[in-house]
Amino acid sequence: MKQLHELTIKELLDGYKNNSFTCEQVVKHFLNRIEKYNPKLNIYLSLNENALDQARQADEEIKTKGITRSLLGIPMAIKDNFLTIDLKTTASSNIIKDYNPQYESTVTQKLKDAGAIFLGKTNMDAFAHGSSTETSDFGPTLNPWNTDKLPGGSSGGSAAAITACLATVAIGSETAGSIRQPAAWCGVTGFKPSYGTVSRYGVISMASSTDSPGPIGKNIEDCACVLEVIAGKDNKDATSSPIIPEKYSYLLNKKDLKGIKVGLIKEYLLSDMDERVKKLITDAADKFKQLGATVEEVSLMDPKYSIGVYTVLQRSEVSSNLARFDGIRFGESRGVFNDENKRRIMLGTYTLSSGYYDAYYKKAQAVRTKIIEDFNKLFLQGFHCLIGAVSPGPALSVGATKDQPMFGEMEDVLVEASSIAGLTSAGVPCGFVDGLPIGLQITGAQRDEIKILQIADCFQKNTDFVKYPNLES
Repeated sequence: MKQLHELTIKELLDGYKNNSFTCEQVVKHFLNRIEKYNPKLNIYLSLNENALDQARQADEEIKTKGITRSLLGIPMAIKDNFLTIDLKTTASSNIIKDYNPQYESTVTQKLKDAGAIFLGKTNMDAFAHGSSTETSDFGPTLNPWNTDKLPGGSSGGSAAAITACLATVAIGSETAGSIRQPAAWCGVTGFKPSYGTVSRYGVISMASSTDSPGPIGKNIEDCACVLEVIAGKDNKDATSSPIIPEKYSYLLNKKDLKGIKVGLIKEYLLSDMDERVKKLITDAADKFKQLGATVEEVSLMDPKYSIGVYTVLQRSEVSSNLARFDGIRFGESRGVFNDENKRRIMLGTYTLSSGYYDAYYKKAQAVRTKIIEDFNKLFLQGFHCLIGAVSPGPALSVGATKDQPMFGEMEDVLVEASSIAGLTSAGVPCGFVDGLPIGLQITGAQRDEIKILQIADCFQKNTDFVKYPNLES
């Protein structure tokens, strides 16, 4: 029999409905686990002091009205770059270490309206600058599979919270891999919606043209349950999509993948990639074939070009977005930015400056268009999804980012292009190397959330890669 922290969203809701346990019992169970394991793993930066009261209110609502809200009583972890009233938001930076927002992000407001209970805010790379969680001003989060290893980033705290079962589901944000990469290194499931599917209002901006909030969960079904709550047009965010979201979780459970055309990206099987990682990806392609899909090797632009494009565009937008932290409105001087933040601000300012704009920023935008066209060419040929590894290898050791200013770009090389193009993509576990999990990305066209969720769900329900570490060992 599963323990409370192992249950999925559906299993928790069924338990509430059947009076198998109360929401108060579930939340108390999670808070006890956090108290026990968080000091070692450094996943949560702050906790919701009202969580138990909110759980009791949820129990009363269930008793009097039943379960009328889709996430009623579901314990969640929230990445600390989403603004939350009554729960401070730091973006893991000392520059706003005591910041208490005056308004709620659209994502967290929708989750609250659906009945979710926030356990607390999770650690991240400061201002989301990184792919390791080592640039946090409050110390790195450690990977629950091996505490000598990193969890990835920037949503490392949220991914580790699911791996350690310190929340049922979590919210992260991705600019170029920051949901899928930590999910891969931690062996859980991450879903990056198309750009604009989920509102960015109230999320501390990194690169405004690629930032995409999304869920990290135990499986695709949990991610779908969250996505159907947070997706949709937001009048407070002009970049949000007008497309009405579907009840994604009700559209899963495909028995096979007959009629699905899958592209295995040959350029993503990097020459210096561990052969064991390559085999896991080709094994996944074989599994798609067994499930009835047609799999063909396809070609895309060398992923190395996305590194240069992303570096220029992201740094340029960072220099603009972080200009608001001027030492007046938020109380700390710009000197409090850490070294990674400063490097990105300075490079972005340089690429936008007179005489360099055309040479760098404008050229990067032109190559970005080429990347988008490259993907669209394959989708127009009838490919429903494209697959490859999320990361070139498993989680790296603590300290791997030292003296590596391009660490994030190198570790995210296989997911940057899809983020630059604003595509839909799921990251799911597909095996282990040296006892550490490896992730498979399943990427589709813009606004193709339903298809990618269905394909990823079918793969996941016909494999056995969802596992959790023993935290006592």
